Amino acid sequence: MDQKLLLPNISVIIPIYNGESDLSELMKSLQNQTYPKQLVEYLLIDNNSSDLTPYLLEKATRNAQEQGINFRHLTENTIQSSYAARNLGIRQASNQILAFTDADCRPNSYWLEKIVQPFINPLVGIVVGEIVALPGKSLLEQYAERKQLMSQKFLIEHPFCPYGQTANIAIRKQAFVDVGLFRPYLTTGGDADICWRIQQEANWQLEYAPEAIIFHRHRSNFRDFRSQFRRYGRSNRYLHQLHGVDLMRKLTFREIVYRLSRWILKELPRDIIKATAGKASFVELINTPIDLIGFQARTVGQESSQLPEEAKYIERL
Repeated sequence: MDQKLLLPNISVIIPIYNGESDLSELMKSLQNQTYPKQLVEYLLIDNNSSDLTPYLLEKATRNAQEQGINFRHLTENTIQSSYAARNLGIRQASNQILAFTDADCRPNSYWLEKIVQPFINPLVGIVVGEIVALPGKSLLEQYAERKQLMSQKFLIEHPFCPYGQTANIAIRKQAFVDVGLFRPYLTTGGDADICWRIQQEANWQLEYAPEAIIFHRHRSNFRDFRSQFRRYGRSNRYLHQLHGVDLMRKLTFREIVYRLSRWILKELPRDIIKATAGKASFVELINTPIDLIGFQARTVGQESSQLPEEAKYIERL
């Protein structure tokens, strides 16, 4: 029997907000997938963009359809939230396996082929792929790559419950039928929330597919870097209020003084010697200050946040 006949149909769901700078490379990555194109639909959801995203999506849809690739352009302009946009995609999806990624991601050509494999086990409801940094020139991009900042292998070891980020995850549609959709008014933390609900309320299993790789464009300036870590802090506050997960410890002035003193007196001289010998990069020399900037932003995000009442709402299929 032709092996292709055994492969499931997949719906790929991608929320997009002001993504004009990313769409060209994203579309190329989707068009280069090795998975049989007749088995995939791509649901591209514009979330009320104010740039050229709607026009570019229409153009990309027409071009893809001429190549026999099923791109569908949808619009979610009622709720400004990537989770609301994903919910629209879930409702419109024709297939039972739903794969998710984001506009600033570049799926490896084998992404769909690899992420679908664990679903051969009928008990698996969630498959988490790996996220790898796109090569970057800026200091912060190099820092994120060195730290494996978005690697999913750390999230599947979460002490509360495993989860994966929506930048690279696949979920059975039946799991959404069982527990509901993403919380549409939640602004961060929705990926952990949906994974935990699916595992705890419906007993679906989560599997890790490290060869299902998506490349991600990391933040390249300190404004976006701090914003990212403030969002991590807000996410933890929200998940604490929704699921009782432990809050992350705060960064104190005493710890700042201690870590900077250790960096100046011990780490920096050691790493300068290593760098002189060609055994360390510049980003390693300033690793500790960058760590502290992220830590402080995360603390601010966690301390200044409170879960909005509307964010508790769960949409149902």
